Amino acid sequence: MTYAPEQNDADSVEVPSGALERYLGNAIRELRQQHGLTIAEVADRAAISRGMLSKIENAQTATSLDTLHRLAQALGVSLSALFRNYDVPEGSAQLVRQGEGMEVVRRGTRRGHTYHLLAYDQGPTKLFEPFLITIDSKDATFPVFEHPGTEFLYMLEGRMKYRHGQHTYLLTPGDALSFRGEVPHGPEKLIKLPIRFLATIVYPTPVTP
Repeated sequence: MTYAPEQNDADSVEVPSGALERYLGNAIRELRQQHGLTIAEVADRAAISRGMLSKIENAQTATSLDTLHRLAQALGVSLSALFRNYDVPEGSAQLVRQGEGMEVVRRGTRRGHTYHLLAYDQGPTKLFEPFLITIDSKDATFPVFEHPGTEFLYMLEGRMKYRHGQHTYLLTPGDALSFRGEVPHGPEKLIKLPIRFLATIVYPTPVTP
């Protein structure tokens, strides 16, 4: 929408509530309340009437950029801050609560070796897989894993030796290990149980023809 120059309250134009007016009204009201200011205090600082500010907060009028600038100054923020969260893409997010990760079985896994997938249903192209892996038995056995992409491990609990290709790494809580998934890898020696670590596999991005 277009804001016309405004010299006083009489220059404001009453309009049906639109998305931008509602957003600005809510943003100004929230900032005013966060600062513990009354309508009268903000209106006086911005040199507009209290009725005008009330109409702006309730999305009952369109006002000029000059007035919005004065309101921003009265609230101690920049003009751009008033628009910061306007028209932001919603995107999507997936929340998996503690203990709700989907238990999966990977090739060659045995008793005492549990995988919980922490994110799933990510569309037709698999981009990544984050796992919480728990090992609570010394009898657990492991296959050698190989897969495309990159894998990142973050150790949460326990101690183990982890093999990647010709090298082994001692992993303790707080350690992180990243490596190419095409090289054979997997736990080699369990030192202190229980063992818990995060493993995230990031797959290569498909090339669009």
